[in-house]
Order: sequence, then C-alpha cells, then structure tokens
Amino acid sequence: MPSNAILEQKKQVVADLAEQIKASAAGVVVNYQGITVENDTALRKALREAGVKYVVMKNTLTGRACEMCGYGDMKQYLNGMTAIAISTPEDPIAPAKILKEYASKIESFEILAGYCDGEVMDATGVNALADIPSKEVLIAKFLGSIKSPIYNFAYALQAIIDKDGEAAPAEEATAEAEAPAAE
Repeated sequence: MPSNAILEQKKQVVADLAEQIKASAAGVVVNYQGITVENDTALRKALREAGVKYVVMKNTLTGRACEMCGYGDMKQYLNGMTAIAISTPEDPIAPAKILKEYASKIESFEILAGYCDGEVMDATGVNALADIPSKEVLIAKFLGSIKSPIYNFAYALQAIIDKDGEAAPAEEATAEAEAPAAE
C-alpha cells in the first residue's frame, strides 16, 4: 500500500494536470507506442514551439484529471501508451495540427481522442479540427472576401473611365481632321 506522502504527491500531480486542462482551449490524446527517439524529440520540439504542453502520465492519473475537468468520457480512450497534448487558450487547433502531421508520418503513432469547447471528440473529430485553417488564414480569407466586391467595383469604374477616356481622344482626332478639310 502506498504511503500517504506518495498519495499526496499523486493528488498534486492530478490537480496540476487538471488545472492545465481547465486552462486550455483543447487537447488531444495520442498513442505514442513505437515512436523513435528522433521522431519524439522532433514532435516535442514542434509542440513546445507552438506553446503546447505534451504530458506522458499514467492513464489512471490522466483519467482522474479529465474527470475533475468534466471530460470523464476521455477515460475510455486511455489504454496503452498514451500522452496528452494540451493547447494554449489562444490556439486550440495547434495540438491537433501538429499531432495529425506526425500521425501521418509515423505508422504506429495514433490520435485517439480529444476535447474542445467542453466536448469530448473521437479521432475523427480531432482530425476535422486539425483541418481547420489557422486564425491568420481565416482572417485573410475573410478580408479577401470583403475586399473582393470593392475591387470588382473599382475595376468596373476603371474600365468605364478607360473606355470614355479612349473615346474622347478619338472624337477629338475626328474633329481635328474635319477642321483642316473645311479650310
């Protein structure tokens, strides 16, 4: 039977993980079995650069932390060698994008489940989340769609101006040609 000190230490670890999950916008649970050290190092570096916390912890402790946050349904996915990637509040898509990229590269690496906006989702939902463009791309597309009608209107006005501008010099040339003939 574990001592009280070890139990208190585990309770603190679960509470810390639960706080990180509560403070995050999204998270992804993966099965990392079979990943090489080289790939794992590259994965952790990419996640760290995106501000994502990547935690390998016992499934029972991760499950308790998820229960504390209201994600009790995640426990069914916590089998085998699992890790959880926890996003920042600003970028909920980052862990899903990075982990999907590595899951496509590494055959044994698998996305199991995730959570976003208070909902638990399976691997299909996480992959759909990963396919969403970044915030910057969405803003650029939105601004492009707003500016497009304005640009089209400006081009149409410019075409009218160019057409009228070409017609006026042609009329002047015709008037000038007729004027010397009359003399």
